[in-house]
Amino acid sequence: MAEYVCIVCPNSCRLKVEEVDGEIQVTGNECKRGIAHGIHEHTNPERMITTTIAVRGGTLPRIPVISSAEVPKSVLKDCLARLYSLEVEAPVTCEQVIEKNICGTGVDVIASRSMPRKGGQ
Repeated sequence: MAEYVCIVCPNSCRLKVEEVDGEIQVTGNECKRGIAHGIHEHTNPERMITTTIAVRGGTLPRIPVISSAEVPKSVLKDCLARLYSLEVEAPVTCEQVIEKNICGTGVDVIASRSMPRKGGQ
């Protein structure tokens, strides 16, 4: 049996997920959405990526980025390692694609704010 905290609604239910006779059963949920979340978290957990990457020539040394969708949790560390190795050149515009199809996931990583060039150039 595995336990998860449901993040679908403000109730933060403590879900218990177990496989019985090849079927996944979820208990502890207060709403139907908790069942789907428990099954998904147990069988194929995914996470959004939110981090920062280095900027060369910007007004700040780093810029925040976010993934366009969730990535499988199993490749999250690889995705972060790739992002930590990057350095982009300013200027950067909000929603500019920083890394397309990160680690073959089909998910793009985009800038979540704009970053002008240092000195306004």
